[in-house]
Amino acid sequence: MRYAALLGGLSASLLLVAEAQANDSMDVEMNKISADGVEDSIGSITLEDTEYGLLLTPELKDLETGPHGFHVHQNPSCEAQENDSGHKTAGLYAGGHYDPEETGSHKGPYDDGHLGDLPVLIVDEDGNATLPVLAPRLSIEDIEGRSIMIHEGGDNYSDDPEALGGGGNRVGCGIVESSDDSE
Repeated sequence: MRYAALLGGLSASLLLVAEAQANDSMDVEMNKISADGVEDSIGSITLEDTEYGLLLTPELKDLETGPHGFHVHQNPSCEAQENDSGHKTAGLYAGGHYDPEETGSHKGPYDDGHLGDLPVLIVDEDGNATLPVLAPRLSIEDIEGRSIMIHEGGDNYSDDPEALGGGGNRVGCGIVESSDDSE
């Protein structure tokens, strides 16, 4: 539970940052996804620009307990698609991780790899995720017209021993609407 105490302290700090520094915000509806497509809502994530980066505050339910890979993906879609083997794969239309500099490198949210890496999403024993995370290299503008993806497993912010941090299957997704879409 030492990990939980550390995360609780981080959460309180991030909430203070959000309250003091929020300039712009938007909510992203999140849904479960499977090879059959987009399923029921699991809640939402509030995005807030701060002077320290993008604050993501989840209000999610019905997820598996533990850490989950959490990423911004290139395309604004949560739909399933056939993979190279001909099998339907959840969220595949979302494309790969957001990588505008074409680094091709998965190094986490605090290093110089692609920008799609977010801090891991922590889900409590009741299946809820409410712990805010801060992505210091992103803003809302950066991720408008993209998708936010929750993966089945954790993320070690490395391509070793498994590509893309070993997060595995895509299990939750939401589309970050472009401000142009709201006009």
